[in-house]
Amino acid sequence: MSEVIVRSGGLSTTVQDLGRDGQYAIGMPPSGALDQFSYRVANMLVGNPVGAAALEATYIGPELEFTDERQIAITGADAPARINGEPVPPWETLLVRTGDVLGFEMLRSGARPYVAISGGVAVPEYLGSRSTYTLTGIGGFEGRSLAQGDRLPLGERPASSPAPGTAVPVELRPDFSGEAELRLVVGLCSYRLTAAALESFGETTWKVTKDADRVGYRLRGGTIDFVEREQPFGAGSDPANVVDLGYPIGSVQVPGGNEPIVLLGDAVTGGGYATVGTVISVDRDRIAQARTGDRVGFVPVDVEAAMAARRDRTARLEKVRAAVSG
Repeated sequence: MSEVIVRSGGLSTTVQDLGRDGQYAIGMPPSGALDQFSYRVANMLVGNPVGAAALEATYIGPELEFTDERQIAITGADAPARINGEPVPPWETLLVRTGDVLGFEMLRSGARPYVAISGGVAVPEYLGSRSTYTLTGIGGFEGRSLAQGDRLPLGERPASSPAPGTAVPVELRPDFSGEAELRLVVGLCSYRLTAAALESFGETTWKVTKDADRVGYRLRGGTIDFVEREQPFGAGSDPANVVDLGYPIGSVQVPGGNEPIVLLGDAVTGGGYATVGTVISVDRDRIAQARTGDRVGFVPVDVEAAMAARRDRTARLEKVRAAVSG
């Protein structure tokens, strides 16, 4: 069986795919690639089908040795990469041969680079997905981040794939510089905030704290005032507490009222903290590429705008597909 040898796992590199959808009823989050656009484009560049498992790194990329000829692609964060010590471009189809070694330097912008390999990473599926959920140790490679000495099985190479040197047009690549603007559908428990607090929330520039991972991003930069109320039956005494409810992926909870948390793919599926609203699916790609110290802001939108943004991203992906398959 073909495989990739992990010489170094980087800071935290996991196997991810589209995600483990449809399991909320048993309290299972979807996991999956946090930046879905970058992940999907990486697979396009190597001819993989939609949903093939790839690698998602955080901050520091892995070092990988290949045991046969494959095509690979690196997308996502701007993390300079080298094959056998020679610089290689991102967002482009690359050819690796037996014994070649891929490594990364410190990233320059963004937070998560993606590596797709033709044939995909062929770890076993768990509940219909190969995504890693490290909090419970399921999926991916032994349910954990990669470590030195791991050997990742690879699937059969696709019958056809883009030629080496095929690149995504620059205008179709995302830009991770500057403040991340996150569109937010206000709702769920926004009634717990005063009108002034809700307005202030959207006007505040928030800073990403060190507590930012696949579970969620904790932000700092303002305070949130709650409407006075009598403690309802089934809720805690803290003003931020509500009767337990489900948390959509991307929902922004406000425990304590001063450090909002944007919940991401590995977050719990429900709890008893008030939520201001939910970051639209397209913009979860963007916050996944924010680093500690980066700034983010929220822009209220309605569901129609969220659906329009999703259609726009789908159209953009189709443009990429046309560009790399032509």
